[in-house]
Amino acid sequence: MNSPLVPRRGLMLLISSPSGAGKTSLSRRLVADHPDLELSVSATTRDPRPGEEDGREYHFVDRATFDRMVAEDAFLEWANVHEHRYGSPQAAVMNALGSGRDVLFDIDWQGAEQIARKAPNDVVRVFILPPSMAELSRRLHARAQDREDVIQRRLGRAYGEIERAVDYDYVIVNDDYDRAFAELAHIYHAERLKRTRNPGLVPFVQGLLDERL
Repeated sequence: MNSPLVPRRGLMLLISSPSGAGKTSLSRRLVADHPDLELSVSATTRDPRPGEEDGREYHFVDRATFDRMVAEDAFLEWANVHEHRYGSPQAAVMNALGSGRDVLFDIDWQGAEQIARKAPNDVVRVFILPPSMAELSRRLHARAQDREDVIQRRLGRAYGEIERAVDYDYVIVNDDYDRAFAELAHIYHAERLKRTRNPGLVPFVQGLLDERL
């Protein structure tokens, strides 16, 4: 945790992985354990599902509103997914960073690439790998959330997604959940302490130098 004596700028923590490698469970735990870290809430043109609330799971907007936001460059990233549009609103994230809060994105590599191009100095990218493709398949089947054909498509996409790991700042192999979480937390803590993310450090240091005992 950073000292309140030194004002800091927040960061964007972008976490990606193939489906089933563990990014969502690791992300949710990191957010739950750190009060200064919040999960980015995307905008989408799809309808809410039962139990979903506007502003919690997603910001639900119509197509015209989404298109206007695209035209106004209001998204850090956006994409068409299965006939619907999804995007990360820029203003709320930048306001959070300016106030010293951090924002986590559970995001695919295309979205992470868009955000990194738009705000390279604010971004930390972490890729989560499975220990093996066989284990990835086992986890997808164990979730029992998808039909077999959907699982096979996810596995097929995983190879192309894993190729992108080399573009990330950090790579974690999730062969042991607790160890992977500890590594993710260490990365987050270290990145928060980077000198470039602590603009209040220079005047604080000067203040120490000006003290004459």
